[in-house]
Amino acid sequence: MSNIIDLKSAAMMTVVTMRLGRQMLAIPASALREILDPLPVTRVPTADRSVWGVINVRGAVVPLAELRFAFGIAEEPRTEASKMLVVEVDLAGEPLVVAVAADAVLEVNELDRAAMEPLPPKGSSWPHSFVQSVFRTKKGLLLLPHLSNIFAAQASAAGVAVA
Repeated sequence: MSNIIDLKSAAMMTVVTMRLGRQMLAIPASALREILDPLPVTRVPTADRSVWGVINVRGAVVPLAELRFAFGIAEEPRTEASKMLVVEVDLAGEPLVVAVAADAVLEVNELDRAAMEPLPPKGSSWPHSFVQSVFRTKKGLLLLPHLSNIFAAQASAAGVAVA
């Protein structure tokens, strides 16, 4: 019986869906540490706008990333629905804890890995290395960002060595 459960979990992926502008993104639940209401942000002088500040999460200084800039999504004012998702990603073999700003957190979903589709080679303005896959839903495309690639590119742009 446990073999069936193992097969199901391997075939399915639990994600938390979030919204940036009109675009829905899926963050793997395995990477999610917590979801927070917006916290005060300390700006980092000369920082790139994609990781422009840090927040204090229970005494730990955590960089705040704006995925909207990686995907060319227009900024929106914060609302009561705005959240910060604290995630852990692998960056050059090391765990990196970072907060990601969201216009809204929508729901937890189980996605069938067999339904994952690659980003079409043409017709998208999104950087291909930033997209792990897309899912077709009744509400439109659900984007699964490749968080490790995004943060590696941001670290490289900031002049931080990534092995």
